[in-house]
Amino acid sequence: MIPLNVLRSISVAFLITTSFALAQSAAHADRYSQLPASADGIGKNYMGREISAVMGWQGAAWLERQERHREERTDLLLAALVLQPGIVVADIGAGTGYLSRRMAPAVMPGGKVWAVDVQPEMVSLLQAGAKRSGLAQIEARLSAVDDVKLPASSVDLAVMVDVYHELAYPYEVLASVLKALKPGGRLVFVEYKAEDPRVPIKQLHKMSEAQIKREAAVFPLDWERTVSTLPWQHVVVFRKRD
Repeated sequence: MIPLNVLRSISVAFLITTSFALAQSAAHADRYSQLPASADGIGKNYMGREISAVMGWQGAAWLERQERHREERTDLLLAALVLQPGIVVADIGAGTGYLSRRMAPAVMPGGKVWAVDVQPEMVSLLQAGAKRSGLAQIEARLSAVDDVKLPASSVDLAVMVDVYHELAYPYEVLASVLKALKPGGRLVFVEYKAEDPRVPIKQLHKMSEAQIKREAAVFPLDWERTVSTLPWQHVVVFRKRD
């Protein structure tokens, strides 16, 4: 379970990283509704769910915890992604770069990992981690709360690990990801299983497979497969229509 000190940092990080998002909320009122926030959410509702609060950079240690590989089986996730040399991968909401550093060797030679995050502090941690690892094929990028800011038709595979449920503007972010994906490119949602009460994660930080599919259905995406072999997470794979 996410430590208490990390959860306490969420509200502070949310105020810092989403001030622009709140200022722009009126422009997106047709997609979102506002209700009193729950303990772990922001009170903003999208397609039948409350958006969760953001895990701030103060919780970076949680992303790099020694138990993560055992608890989440990162090796099974990497196998499910079917990475190939030469492809361009976008790690959306990359945090400290935990997954980026593990994907990077598999896209070489000739590949690239764009590690994207909305928090400048996380981008700094990303850059430091990539430098320590000697992984020059990782490029850290700062995104906006409603735009991943990647070049159009440049990405073969976009991955969001435990990120989508806390996007302040999920529709706008997905639209920008779709713009960055090449025709036939793949978008992968990795989310803690809301259907499984044994997964020791706060409920708003989980998503059901059905909800993921519902929100993806408003875009030109075709569901390709769902990998359920990870102990805590769904891996739900979509393909962008040509």
